[in-house]
Amino acid sequence: MNLWLIWVVVAVVLFILEIFTPAFVLACFGIGCLVAGLAAYFSAGVVIQVVTFSLFTVVVFFGIRPFVLKFLFRRKLDIKTNVDALAGKSGFVIEKIAAGENTGRVNVQGEDWRGVSIDDTVIEKGEKIIVKSVEGTKLFVEKVSW
Repeated sequence: MNLWLIWVVVAVVLFILEIFTPAFVLACFGIGCLVAGLAAYFSAGVVIQVVTFSLFTVVVFFGIRPFVLKFLFRRKLDIKTNVDALAGKSGFVIEKIAAGENTGRVNVQGEDWRGVSIDDTVIEKGEKIIVKSVEGTKLFVEKVSW
């Protein structure tokens, strides 16, 4: 088997493994393998191939990888999930909220939650509310004025 073919096969394996570890590290080694395979194809010695592999891997890792990570792996969308997504949502009271009685239930997005009025006002059953914050299993709500 030709040495250049081994470099190319290793590069392909590294590119496939990169799919499962998207940090663009294995791809850097894969690019180094491809360049070393190119050197082997043009009958360069093994030492030249290893030096070419090392040099191009380092150049790609420190030169290209930061740009790839910056532009392709943006994850600063700040999407709120789970209970954090409830803040700002509207719902309605299913059990009267009374501050002194420590009672009250609200329905927000089809789910039943314990509701607490943020300004200690009484909110009657059936009234529309908006969620201001979440603490544990309690939703701090405010009555919506029509």
